[in-house]
Amino acid sequence: MYHQPVLLSESIEGLNIKKGGIYIDATYGGGGHSQEILKHIGEGSLIAFDQDQDAIKNKLDDERLILINQNFRFMRNFLKLYRAIPVDGILADLGISSYQIDQPDRGFSARYEGELDLRMNRRKSLTAADIINDYPVSRLREIFYNYGELENNKKIATEIDHARSNEKIRTTTQLLEATRFCAPKGSENKFYAKLFQALRIEVNDELGSLKDFLIQTVDLLKPGGRLVIISYHSLEDRLVKNFLRAGNFEGEVAKDFFGNPLGNFKLINRKPIVPDDEEISRNSRARSAKLRIAEKI
Repeated sequence: MYHQPVLLSESIEGLNIKKGGIYIDATYGGGGHSQEILKHIGEGSLIAFDQDQDAIKNKLDDERLILINQNFRFMRNFLKLYRAIPVDGILADLGISSYQIDQPDRGFSARYEGELDLRMNRRKSLTAADIINDYPVSRLREIFYNYGELENNKKIATEIDHARSNEKIRTTTQLLEATRFCAPKGSENKFYAKLFQALRIEVNDELGSLKDFLIQTVDLLKPGGRLVIISYHSLEDRLVKNFLRAGNFEGEVAKDFFGNPLGNFKLINRKPIVPDDEEISRNSRARSAKLRIAEKI
């Protein structure tokens, strides 16, 4: 399976699908969420996005589906092209797919020997190897601290700088060897997950893309339309939570003259929905998922 969709029934229920509506799956992946949306929309239409060329091979054979091989940060342009504005609902699952993790040549996991790539869109030029070998130590520290929340970022960057002075770091194994003295004993897996997360976010400008996407949803959704987002780490979830609650990424709620909060969305769930024990037992990669649902005012 390319990817087992996370919180499937909860996210589809959150969309509050109306037959005949126009819906967006901003992160198509293996098509699991899209397939379920298509079961509910009747004669409606679904426009899906995925920047990974491999995901396009999973296109469902359904005339109601348009699948676009682009980053969801360009959503508005394509919806204008297809004259699909406004839409009734937008869903985004921000996690990387099981397929991407399990392909050694993509470099997404510390568990496999492979090239330090980490590109979602392999048409882009910047790879994780470029970052590791070419970025100054000061910038590496920023990436590891801001995107991986790694407190020992100075030591990590220094060890990498020392290793790359001897030879280029091109593979996941070389990176692990260069940073092996930085990983806390007993928490090695967690450490490397954060390290690879930081590199992946920088390679793909994931937080910048997410911000662009969220800002567009305000103008693209109909009043009463639903926005459903599944995030997997605190950096993403904080941006989503603040934007839905306050209309900005800092979380500062603006109020009118009478003290009423100004915003574009009504929160459907105050606290994020998380997978239950049964789902986690079936799919351990769902463990960190958080689902937030909001309705356009």
